[in-house]
Amino acid sequence: MRICIPGGSGFIGRYFHEQLTAKGHEVVILDLVKPEWDIGRSPFFHGDIRDPAIVQRAIRGCDRVLNLAAAHHDFGISEKTFFDVNENGARVLCEAMDKEGVREVGFFSTVAVFGSAPEPHTEDAPKQPESNYGKSKLAAEKVYEPWVRKGEGRRALIIRPTVTFGPRNYANMYSLIRQVNSGKFVLVGDGENIKSLSYVENIVDATIYLWMREQREAWGVYHFVDKPDLKSREISEQVYRSLGKNPPKFRIPLGLACLLALPFDIVIKLTGKNLPVSSARIKKLFAMQTKFEAQKVLDAGFKSRIPLAGPDGAIDRMVKWYLAEGQHKKAVWHLPPEQVQKFSDAEAGATAAPAGGGARSAVSAA
Repeated sequence: MRICIPGGSGFIGRYFHEQLTAKGHEVVILDLVKPEWDIGRSPFFHGDIRDPAIVQRAIRGCDRVLNLAAAHHDFGISEKTFFDVNENGARVLCEAMDKEGVREVGFFSTVAVFGSAPEPHTEDAPKQPESNYGKSKLAAEKVYEPWVRKGEGRRALIIRPTVTFGPRNYANMYSLIRQVNSGKFVLVGDGENIKSLSYVENIVDATIYLWMREQREAWGVYHFVDKPDLKSREISEQVYRSLGKNPPKFRIPLGLACLLALPFDIVIKLTGKNLPVSSARIKKLFAMQTKFEAQKVLDAGFKSRIPLAGPDGAIDRMVKWYLAEGQHKKAVWHLPPEQVQKFSDAEAGATAAPAGGGARSAVSAA
């Protein structure tokens, strides 16, 4: 099977490339950023999900499309760009699929579509997105739904991940591991709030499992969360254990922690910089509960092969990667440009990408 992956140069895209090619599928990558690892003979198209011409070229001859392309960072992206990449990119893709006769699409949305909606957060629960990211991803879902209703064999698999982590990722879990390892991490409050997580290898396994079933619905929406959920206290304690450290017994009250973070809040407000410490981050980690349900994927027969906690569990694997190589690397964050980025025919490919390191894509997975 020939599968095109817009956003395939990113963190999650690399895992899909590795797994799908290992299963004998041909993977075509479309991205604003060249893959910084050896993609072998896989075709690479250097282009923007918002550019109809390059999108159509990339999916020509493909059996399916897995759209991981997204504007998703908390800082440095305008509201217009969020919707242009996430919603309009979906529209461009659907039009290109119709022209090329592609009838199967997978799309990574996000649990951010729920925002402040009350629990339980099941697939059909009311949506109240608050961020431009969540709003634009929900808008993208609403592009795919009428496309499926046109019939003629069209099918869409919508995956809503929660916070996804794993080796080669430099986001939230990486920051936690780095702070614990450096001795700069402080436990705040009782840590009893639940933080739903998904480990990258498990979510890739689940997506392929759901997508490759012969008998599945035309419109399928699934959350992915690794169960059982962990509390914020349990997450940090596992990081300590994996680093060979004893979790500290001392904790500071939430109110005091937020007060101490005020200087960082002021710098963020004045400069717009994305600092690792802020009162918002403290509240998000130690006070806010982000719990999502994923019974539907379990009912479909999928079972994660890697547990979150324990020896050689998901958190332990990421800590081992961090100690071996992650701590010596610096993340490079590529933000999608305001305007559609177009390349010359020679630049756009398809070409094989050079081997290299592991930066995160500008349009990498959600």
